Amino acid sequence: QVQLVESGGELVQAGGSLRLSCVAEGRTISDYVLGWFRQAPGKELEFVAGISRTSSTIQYSDSVEGRFTMRRDNAKKTVTLQMNSLSREDTAVYYCAAGVSSVVHTTQRQYHYWGQGTQVTVSS
Repeated sequence: QVQLVESGGELVQAGGSLRLSCVAEGRTISDYVLGWFRQAPGKELEFVAGISRTSSTIQYSDSVEGRFTMRRDNAKKTVTLQMNSLSREDTAVYYCAAGVSSVVHTTQRQYHYWGQGTQVTVSS
């Protein structure tokens, strides 16, 4: 089992950047595929990005492709999400998740462990 703790969310102006971090406690994260999801007010949970165990595959949603970068450091048990060119549409609670699958999935049911979330608010 692994516990995930996100940080880095805050209020930022449109066009700005933020870097979210997720630290794993307990079991090594090299056993897991990792993902970032987000949920905006009144909307469903949305896949943002996912990364395979060895970082050989990184997948992004169309809405963040080219603006967001996901990285993992298995030795430090950390995964990050660098977010650039932020817009108001990126306002959401961002969640880090871990799954035992061997491939990156975009659906939440494939992820078994979740952090508590970190709020990102983009102002115009």
